[in-house]
Amino acid sequence: MFQRTSLFSALVAMTFSASAFASAEIGKPAPDFNLAGADGSNHSLAGYKGKTVVLEWNNPECPFVRKHYDSGNMQKQQAAATAAGVIWLTINSAAAGKQGRLDAKSANAYIAESAAKQTAYLFDPQGIVGHAYGAKTTPHLYVVDKDGILRYAGGIDSVASTDTGDIAAAIQYVPQVLAELAAGKTVSTTRSEPYGCSVKYGG
Repeated sequence: MFQRTSLFSALVAMTFSASAFASAEIGKPAPDFNLAGADGSNHSLAGYKGKTVVLEWNNPECPFVRKHYDSGNMQKQQAAATAAGVIWLTINSAAAGKQGRLDAKSANAYIAESAAKQTAYLFDPQGIVGHAYGAKTTPHLYVVDKDGILRYAGGIDSVASTDTGDIAAAIQYVPQVLAELAAGKTVSTTRSEPYGCSVKYGG
């Protein structure tokens, strides 16, 4: 479990600056992709047409990611979403030799160890999908509606820290967005500032 005090340097050194890449546009069709998964299958956004899809950028070694996995917050959100018929795709865009890079074997071990509940864990080692979405941090979350329209992009919640004690008081954006979409309501928060470790792209 990680605390703010012990990881202040990580907050300074590892948090990515806000505007490195152009983001996919809210209210416009989300960029399609086709990525290999740890389950041995390929997964495309188009293949889930008619389903709401959550995209979660992941780096298992990032303390901000570990905050939400060690506490069970991420798994709770994944389980609730998938039980409601939402597709949850976890994406690893770490390049070869970079922190957090996993292969299928290590990804499956990570899923088992953390009791993760996503639909699939996908690999984007060239960073093509990450760049297309403008993914900056791990975690960085996106919600695509049943018509393939991007409805949310941003942080997992409203408190940028590595302290698990902050989770209870924070706005959890993805569950909020999913509930609003399921009820046919307008999404109230379409974008928030993501926080976490920089995505470990190559180059």
